[in-house]
Amino acid sequence: MDTNIILIGVGGVVLGLILGYFISKSLAKGNASKMIEDAKKEANVIIKEAKSEGESLRKEKELKAKEKFIELKAEHEKVIFARDKKMSDAEKRIKDKESQISNELSKLKKSNTAVEEKIKDYDYRVHFLEKKKEELDKAHKSQIKQLEVISGLAAEDAKEQLISSLKEEAKTDAMAYVQETVEEAKLTAQQEAKKIIINTIQRIGTEEAIDNCVSVFNIESDDVKGRIIGREGRNIRAIEAATGVEIIVDDTPEAIILSCFDSVRREIARLSLHKLVTDGRIHPARIEEVVKKTKKQIEQEIIEVGKRTVIDLGIHGLHPELIKMVGRMKYRSSYGQNLLQHSREVAKLCGVMAAELGLNPKLAKRAGLLHDIGKVPDSEADVETPHAILGMNWAEKHGEKPEVCNAIGAHHDEIEMTTLLSPIIQVCDAISGARPGARRQVLDSYIQRLKDLESVAFGFTGVKKAYAIQAGRELRVIVESEKVSDDKAASLSFEISQKIQTDMTYPGQVKVTVIRETRAVNIAK
Repeated sequence: MDTNIILIGVGGVVLGLILGYFISKSLAKGNASKMIEDAKKEANVIIKEAKSEGESLRKEKELKAKEKFIELKAEHEKVIFARDKKMSDAEKRIKDKESQISNELSKLKKSNTAVEEKIKDYDYRVHFLEKKKEELDKAHKSQIKQLEVISGLAAEDAKEQLISSLKEEAKTDAMAYVQETVEEAKLTAQQEAKKIIINTIQRIGTEEAIDNCVSVFNIESDDVKGRIIGREGRNIRAIEAATGVEIIVDDTPEAIILSCFDSVRREIARLSLHKLVTDGRIHPARIEEVVKKTKKQIEQEIIEVGKRTVIDLGIHGLHPELIKMVGRMKYRSSYGQNLLQHSREVAKLCGVMAAELGLNPKLAKRAGLLHDIGKVPDSEADVETPHAILGMNWAEKHGEKPEVCNAIGAHHDEIEMTTLLSPIIQVCDAISGARPGARRQVLDSYIQRLKDLESVAFGFTGVKKAYAIQAGRELRVIVESEKVSDDKAASLSFEISQKIQTDMTYPGQVKVTVIRETRAVNIAK
């Protein structure tokens, strides 16, 4: 720092001398001395200022150096203090560990001493027992020898005689016990079975309702009949063609009769007529539109019926497709007995009987409700499969448990029963169908004949729709105009009638009517 100050001072002096030299040269000789004096004065002032400035800079640097030293010293003291604290904490932890280890060592020494004492005691007892065992073996052998001498038999011979006598005695006692048990079971099993079945039937109360093939559509006045028939009967023909239901308009006051063996078609026709009469617009185009909407409405209603049935019976987690099949059972009948009502009744009977036998009542209800879903097939190809097997396949497809699937498939002995649930379903199905008035054999055979009539028509190419009407005395066949010509329609009618005549047995005559329509539709924009 001092060297810098000196250099600054010397530089100032040199600068002043140079300035004085040049000034003296430039001024006149008369002013030279004055200028030299002024330059010296100015040089002295510059030197003083440089010295004072250098002194102040030196003091300032010294002050900063002292502050930096104090700051570094404080930080160093902090580091040393923290290190000392860590060392003291580590020493404390080490002392605690040493005291803990010493305590554990003392405990281990005590426990080792106790274990050694126990081992010694155990060895002593083992040695004592071995001695006792040897003494007992010697005594046993001596007794056996004495007995052999007294009895004149060897030990093995005596043992065999004793075992054989005990076997005979045990066999006799077991036979007697088994005979008593079997006789008691025969006496009580039949009584218990009757008791369970009677109690189950008494706890289930159901209505006796027989399905028929005719619905009555009530109208406000007979004027509506003319509008339903239409000009030259075109409206009534359009309704019959769209729904497959025979509409009988006779002299019955304020009523129109709807006749069809399929209750779904009959319900679609009834609702469609109600909408058409309420709306007032009755013509073929409107009829087709209303019938299509009604079919969608019936499908939605089928789903709602299935959901309500499942909720009423307390069955959870049923697949949506199975719920839909349950709803479709409302519009099906088995020997004149409504299929949904029959399935609900079987489900309740199964639940009660399973509870009486200590089985799972919820699983039994599930199997009872689904046991006849095979009677509502989706297509004509499914009709050939037995309904029990078809229902079992559907249940397996939609994730039902093996017990439920076996009960569905085995309730008519189509497959072997593998669970206790299967005979319960079979018994409850028989109970529900055997009630007086529950079923009607004639109706079922009649409906089957009508279905067979329609199936014969569907066996020919070009057939779009086929409806058996007039109680099976007439078969109306609607064909596709693109595939069947007018001449072909006449020959098709003859072929169908010959097929019915050769393949089916029926009373009276069957009239076969083939209908071919050509429609040209364009849209004006």
